[in-house]
Amino acid sequence: MSIPPLPIDPVLPELLAALDGRGVAVLQAPPGAGKTTRVPLALLDRPWLAGRKVIVLEPRRLAARAAARRMAAMLGESVGETVGYRVRLDTKVGPKTRIEVVTDGLFLRQLQEDPELPTVGAVLFDEFHERGIDSDLALALVQEARGALRDDLRLVVMSATLDGGPVAALLGDAPMVTSEGRAFPVETRHLDAPGTNTRIEDAVAAAVRRALREESGNALVFLPGAGEIRRVQSLLESGDLGPGTVIAPLYGDLTADAQDRAIAPSPPGTRKIVLATPIAETSLTIEGIRIVVDGGLMRVPRFDPRSGMTRLVTAKVSQASAEQRRGRAGRLEPGVCYRLWPEPSHKALAPFTPPEIMDADLAPLALELAVWGVADPASLAWLDPPPAAAMAQARELLRELGALDAGGGITAHGRRMAGFGVHPRLAHMMLKGKAMGLGALACEVAALLGERDIVRAQPGFRDADLRLRVELLRGLDDEGRVRGAGRGLTVERGGAQQALKQARNWKRQLGVKGNGGDLGATGLLVALAYPDRIGQRRPGGNTGGAAAQYRLSNGRGAYFQDAEPLSAEDWLAVADLDGAARESRIFLAAPLTLAELEEAFAEHIRSETLVAWDGREQTVLARRRRMLFALALEDKRLPNPPAEAIAAAMLEGIREMGLTALPWTDELRKWQTRVLFLRRREGEEWPDVSDAALLETMKDWLAPFLNGAARRAHLDRVELGNALRGLLPWAMQQRLDKEAPTHVEVPSGSRIPIDYSGDEPVLAVRLQEMFGLAETPRIAGGRVPLLLHLLSPARRPVQVTRDLASFWANAYKAVKADLKGQYPKHYWPDNPREAEPTARAKPRGR
Repeated sequence: MSIPPLPIDPVLPELLAALDGRGVAVLQAPPGAGKTTRVPLALLDRPWLAGRKVIVLEPRRLAARAAARRMAAMLGESVGETVGYRVRLDTKVGPKTRIEVVTDGLFLRQLQEDPELPTVGAVLFDEFHERGIDSDLALALVQEARGALRDDLRLVVMSATLDGGPVAALLGDAPMVTSEGRAFPVETRHLDAPGTNTRIEDAVAAAVRRALREESGNALVFLPGAGEIRRVQSLLESGDLGPGTVIAPLYGDLTADAQDRAIAPSPPGTRKIVLATPIAETSLTIEGIRIVVDGGLMRVPRFDPRSGMTRLVTAKVSQASAEQRRGRAGRLEPGVCYRLWPEPSHKALAPFTPPEIMDADLAPLALELAVWGVADPASLAWLDPPPAAAMAQARELLRELGALDAGGGITAHGRRMAGFGVHPRLAHMMLKGKAMGLGALACEVAALLGERDIVRAQPGFRDADLRLRVELLRGLDDEGRVRGAGRGLTVERGGAQQALKQARNWKRQLGVKGNGGDLGATGLLVALAYPDRIGQRRPGGNTGGAAAQYRLSNGRGAYFQDAEPLSAEDWLAVADLDGAARESRIFLAAPLTLAELEEAFAEHIRSETLVAWDGREQTVLARRRRMLFALALEDKRLPNPPAEAIAAAMLEGIREMGLTALPWTDELRKWQTRVLFLRRREGEEWPDVSDAALLETMKDWLAPFLNGAARRAHLDRVELGNALRGLLPWAMQQRLDKEAPTHVEVPSGSRIPIDYSGDEPVLAVRLQEMFGLAETPRIAGGRVPLLLHLLSPARRPVQVTRDLASFWANAYKAVKADLKGQYPKHYWPDNPREAEPTARAKPRGR
């Protein structure tokens, strides 16, 4: 068969020379250059291959099947001869197969089973710019295997948009080969972004209609998910698209046949609109596309180590992804790309999509590393190492599931889990389910949880019960139709068929037969997979309505947004929720019983007595409880709790409420300031009685005086004065009264209080009461002069001084003139040092 030339052809000699010599290379080539199909075929006759296979890694199943079919067609063969593929639940290889196109996850299984890869001569990482976590891990493990076991193994990393420099450095300064490609020109037309009140579906549908009016050819439309695809399809079908226009959805849950129809050439005389998720950004060539409509959004998983949950978020595409999408329009002829964002906004997009390893649930990665024998991920070579917090969360989960021992090593149970090639939670559930005689049901549940919900959401449909999905799965025929279904439900056929096929596959692998039997154990199985998402109904909610809320075993909250049949259940195992930080909406769950929990999680149930402060009730609670993680299976009042435990809880309550909860008096606050004054002056022989220090040391000075206090109201009877004064020995209390007296007697005979609350002690006294006194009064054994605030007869400040003698000699004359004008009936002598003091307007007898 004659193979037409492709843009990659001129650089193939350079690439082959690099592999002949160094054995590694980085190939950069734009979309449409032919790297996916041409490079593997070019390796078949290399002497170093010596009859071994070429493995081509593809991130997506659809791309893997399409690449294998294209290469087989170029050889004039059927898939399964020289070229074959292996994807989940679908394999086409034969005894003569030399090129295998394999998804990353399946390759990891092959690599773990035999790291030497004896039948493999070359591994090609295609579309590496997608930076999936399996691709990153596979590259790290292949490099280690190549260094330790197979220095003759050839390795090529191929990408369209990724900066190849860091990859080449990671591979030991591997040669970089660049193909300029042969993309046809693509005109970019920026449209206005959807307004705040405009749905993305409406904006995209309008853009598609405009593109069909303005341009010829088939259109590829990028949307974030299957839900948006269905809604845009409905909007387009409700209008007049013209004769011969076909709409073809393209997303992961579709059946293989439906996916193949989307990428196949459109029949003569027809025009095709492909509505696709980012799955179409990959190496797929969709025949006849010359129009791209890019909604500018993608859906990405984000994992929160704090909650242990992953949620899908809708985010803006990166510049690299936008260029990938735009390039789809120029693969076969000049094209046009409509972008639903204004041109100035394009530069604000992130340059690249963040690698999945930075935001993913790392439990599968941690399990693979444990099977490989790696305790520290830093011992491997990564473009981006896995984040430490997410790795710690992942290892903790694996220990809870029994996959790792206390030292972090892989257990026999963990090795069996890894053999399933599925999330560790689901693998654990299937193995435990088999041991409990529930293996078949566990496989069905795992298959459903491994796919998107097979029940398509409809107005008025509210049923999060996973048992319904298991029942529907059992009613499916091989065509994906539900036998005997009369509920008016819409089942996602592609996802349902995948789940059915996967369940059967796992049943064979697990060695169980038949359907799963009693659906009543569904909740128990989900709890085994998600022990951190066991839900206990909170009291007080409406048992039949949207107010139903649950406390999860991880300490967080969950709720049903609308009234549901499950809302009345006391106990739930939650399989899917939105991952919000505090209160998460429940999407999929199944009921279970307290008896099931007590039997299945017996080793995790602990009994405890709790004597603790309840801040809401402002009282000490004394309870005896049986706990499963953060859930109280049983909670009873504890009679006669130990007095020291009550006192400790009360102290915690005071710390929470603050020292103001104690019965302070003005006298005690002044005592506190006097002690602190002497501590500042004389050092640490005087105790620290600041509020912060008193809170810190309450156990020492306050606890003996609590006398059984168990609620805030009881604090009013605490002898706080005795407790505080107990901090000073008798001799120091005498020194306190002598060196930091509460009052000073002034010449008028009045006893004036000293204010110690500031940085230095203050005596605020009316000026006339100080007549006859030559020097400033002092305290602390005469070492500290008081700061005098001299007041008018109306007790308004007229002078502040530490030097009374200087005031009499200098400033008094001016102050006297001012005060005499204001208070002419008062006594204002010319010589205040020798005048008679008075607390009245004038001394008696004048």
